[in-house]
Amino acid sequence: MKTTNLGSQGLMVPSIGLGCMSFAGSETQNVYGKSSEADGINVISRALELGSNFLDTADVYGPLSNERLLAKALKGKREQVIIATKFGFEIDDQTGLATGRIRGDKAYIKHAVERSLKNLNTDYIDLYYQHRLDPNTPIEETMEVLSELVREGKIRYIGLSEVSASTIKRAHAVHPLTAVQTEYSLFERTLDENGTTTILSELGIGLVAYSPLGRGFLSGELKSPDDFGVDDSRRDLPRFQGENFYKNLELVKALQAIADEKDITASQLALAWIIAKGHVPIPGTRHVKYAEQNIGATDIVVSSGEMNRIEAIMPLGTTQVGARYEGYMQSIINED
Repeated sequence: MKTTNLGSQGLMVPSIGLGCMSFAGSETQNVYGKSSEADGINVISRALELGSNFLDTADVYGPLSNERLLAKALKGKREQVIIATKFGFEIDDQTGLATGRIRGDKAYIKHAVERSLKNLNTDYIDLYYQHRLDPNTPIEETMEVLSELVREGKIRYIGLSEVSASTIKRAHAVHPLTAVQTEYSLFERTLDENGTTTILSELGIGLVAYSPLGRGFLSGELKSPDDFGVDDSRRDLPRFQGENFYKNLELVKALQAIADEKDITASQLALAWIIAKGHVPIPGTRHVKYAEQNIGATDIVVSSGEMNRIEAIMPLGTTQVGARYEGYMQSIINED
């Protein structure tokens, strides 16, 4: 497996990681439908065999059960993996449910990190992200607490998720950030459009791309809105509804044509494009065969001419038709 420096603070990761959200726990309802614990453990085990040992989770996935699932899958293998997890969505320990609040204050961070350490059955977290920005706590205060956790050895590196360029600069001035995680794909290039990727490069901060396959759209396997199961929450996202779906499908067909020329899948081409741009995608899947396929993207070379052809199909400004999220989740993305 090829490796890369994630940011400039010393964290080395494989060129592609594994997003673990889709297997939240044993027979747990989640955004992509039900997932079994066995599915998750099998995918994680195979990813590790292939060298993709950068695993991404969060306390709110489940909630809490996803971190516990990783602990089971990684028993006896802790030193072989790089674990990234997140805090911020407040979780009530009594009910085990998210309260709807976002917290980045000292008391909550201290509580959240200890809970994650326990759930993950580890004494340190490699990369600890603030999942979403707390509107009631200055980012400087949050970063001071995270910096303290680094000094204590409880976390090694600090990241933020879905934050604006100005927030990144303010945070980085308190303690160097290693990574920013956000939705990024051929379908979602807001960071390129507003210059945030340039700022990340200038500051030596890595970009970790979640939903690098456009929440499955770039796989080329979705042909109709009816392809989603009744318990799949993508049915509720504007990009996957009605006319929006079919407009986006036309872009995928054009991408598929280039993939066919290279005798690879559209999803592999989409992932190889992200890797060629110097970013680290973390696609998620509940199926071993797709994990193998995704990891295979690290061996694909995309020429400069092919990069130009791809970006001509989906140039800046040609993001997916329809909003990324509905309602509340869209409102808590931190934008300048």
